[in-house]
Amino acid sequence: MFDYDYLIIGSGFGGSVSALRLAEKGWQVAVVEQGRRIGRPEIEAGKRSLRQLMWLPKLGLRGYFVQHLFRHVAIVGGVGVGGGSIVWAAVMLEPKESFYNDPRLQALGLDLKSELAAHLKTARRMLGVTLNPRQSEQDEFLRQTAQRMGVAGTFGAVPNAVYFGEPGVTASDPFFGGEGPAREGCTFCGGCLTGCPTGAKNSLYWNYLYLAEKRGVNILSESKAERIEPLAGGGYRVSLIDAVSGRLLRSLTTRNLVLSAGVVGTLELLYKNRDTYRSLPGVSATLGQVVRTNSEAVTAVLHPPGSDMTNGTAISTDFHPDPFTHATQNRFDRGYRFMRGYMGPLVDDPLPWRRALKTIGAILSSPRLLLSNLLARDWEKRITTFTIMQDLDNHIGLQYRRPWYWPFSRKLVSVANPGHAAPSYLPIANRLTREYAAISGGTPMNITLESIGGLSTTAHILSGCPMGQSAADGVIGTDHQVHGHPGLFVVDGASIPGNIGVNPSLTITAMAERFAALQPSREEPHV
Repeated sequence: MFDYDYLIIGSGFGGSVSALRLAEKGWQVAVVEQGRRIGRPEIEAGKRSLRQLMWLPKLGLRGYFVQHLFRHVAIVGGVGVGGGSIVWAAVMLEPKESFYNDPRLQALGLDLKSELAAHLKTARRMLGVTLNPRQSEQDEFLRQTAQRMGVAGTFGAVPNAVYFGEPGVTASDPFFGGEGPAREGCTFCGGCLTGCPTGAKNSLYWNYLYLAEKRGVNILSESKAERIEPLAGGGYRVSLIDAVSGRLLRSLTTRNLVLSAGVVGTLELLYKNRDTYRSLPGVSATLGQVVRTNSEAVTAVLHPPGSDMTNGTAISTDFHPDPFTHATQNRFDRGYRFMRGYMGPLVDDPLPWRRALKTIGAILSSPRLLLSNLLARDWEKRITTFTIMQDLDNHIGLQYRRPWYWPFSRKLVSVANPGHAAPSYLPIANRLTREYAAISGGTPMNITLESIGGLSTTAHILSGCPMGQSAADGVIGTDHQVHGHPGLFVVDGASIPGNIGVNPSLTITAMAERFAALQPSREEPHV
């Protein structure tokens, strides 16, 4: 007798979709989430205080925004019930054609373009996707930038998962015919990235998770999965701990286990249970060998004093500087003021060490730029950041070993993959930023994690658990099941096989819908 039919680790896009759909199929389902439930009071506190915003469990901080720093990549994300959707920009773009044409998928006999079509439609409906209805000064600057770069025809409003009802007015369930919660219209405050203060953003607790709980799904917040033990005769025992204290909270048994903890969380769980606890020995050696940053870079422009760029959603427009590259603008609110400490001069050089020296030299020779950024009043109103993504075939590895600086225990460590290294410098990103700065009268800047640290920066980490015919060439099969471990599945960004080149939340949602559709209903035979 199991505690649950399906235990899901993580409440982001993969976990939330799986929870609702499996419950609809009649199964007993629970979702494990290491973070708290995040509501309006927590979001308002996070916007005022870095201590309330950040998730740093080793320091006792239980906020909802997390940064993972590795040697080759800096990753940002969300922690709490709803996962990354708490701090996501709600941009819902379909994957580019190159994603579907990946020869590795075709070798597996997958026609994802056909398979995902219906699931993409379902994902858009569930997440309330519609074109952003408002453009302001920041968007006009971006439009002119696209025009100056000769690609004006690619500029346009992005599809957002936001309730664009009457601003600040509560409506009775605008999405699910009375089965969902009441919602408040977007006020265009620009604060999406540190949590929506009005509840207009269609985070997962307003849709998939809300409906899942109505169908009996149990959400176990403030619980972190630690040890996974296969049971004789099938199923798994999962030990749950407190993420801050490490104290054992409980152990649960489940017929099936779904890992949806995000790339970092899922890889850590699989590595730890394969290599430390040795309870999952069949997990493929391909684990973590190819991890993708979405070939992403982040740049910024500081506008002149008196500017206010916050009128709108976090991301409202985009364009394609070239066939491989996708660019969006980003708005911040006061919760993101800590980012000013990451900004430095815009510097070009393809060699990371030389670019770092040039950046340090530029700071020392002209500290005025750095000081004007650090001391700027209303910094969040004056800043425009850009996320630039590509669909090129580059990647890093995330291995599980004892790093030289901490030989006492194993942890995830990034490694460069020669010949395919994920970039920390995108020339097209710097060109775009200079053009925008010239149009707007602002100062162009790089993120020093990239320009000095040589890191890629991303909110869209992908892959790490490749699909394959067997454990020899992949961690999971095309049904998301881990090779060698029946009933163990990976359903999150780790199962996405390539750089999508655009914001990936719609793709992850659709892939999770596909996974759930492949699972049997309770009355069907369970293989």
